Amino acid sequence: MTASLQGKVVAVAGATGAAGRATLRRLAADGATVIAAGSDARRLDAALDAVRASVPGATVSGQVIDLLDPQEVHDWADHLEAEHGQVDGLFHLVGGWRGSKTFFETRIDDWDWLHDRVVRTLQHTSLAFQPALLRSTSGRYAIVSATAAHRPTAGGAAYAAAKAASEAWTLSLADSFRKETTAGDGTPTAAAAILVIKALVTPEMRANKPDAAFDGFTDTSDLADTLAGLWTRPAAELNGQHLWLTAR
Repeated sequence: MTASLQGKVVAVAGATGAAGRATLRRLAADGATVIAAGSDARRLDAALDAVRASVPGATVSGQVIDLLDPQEVHDWADHLEAEHGQVDGLFHLVGGWRGSKTFFETRIDDWDWLHDRVVRTLQHTSLAFQPALLRSTSGRYAIVSATAAHRPTAGGAAYAAAKAASEAWTLSLADSFRKETTAGDGTPTAAAAILVIKALVTPEMRANKPDAAFDGFTDTSDLADTLAGLWTRPAAELNGQHLWLTAR
């Protein structure tokens, strides 16, 4: 452990995906107390076991949460703050993609699925954790967006719209942090940031396709490094920023 995040309490929603697993490992290695949330108990247990195996002494636990249930998410946030005395970070790493070959072939039920999975879950975690992150001396909230939100394609209308909505919601959260800061001298203490990628690549993907270039893709380890590094930047500098991990 490097212990650079010693004393920080960080929750990760969507912890069983590729980004979530890499982030759990990095946070644990840096000494944070990490709480992972997922919807599938078996996958969540596997993710936690992997962290404990790779990071001896990791302080990591998990909770099966239905992120589409706002009361359940609020109860989770309240429980974490009561148990640990603080919540210093919430990383919303719930993803998913659906699209079509052409704009005309876009299916509205793809939008419905993305709205629930990508947007609605984000709304619930941000609303539930905002008060605790304000009470922290260094609250951080982050999402992973995509270049599609800035350069939509014909067949990716539903996905681009979902990511754009997620960005707008997160920027509103950032504005709340700016306006409601609790520092006595008026210095902001909480920040919300948007990480922008083209797509993610895992070590397994590179091993399976050693000749593939994966141009513009972001390694999950680099994403995790960026998330863990959010506390190295002042909240006022970070809040409301797009952090591009691929070419603009």
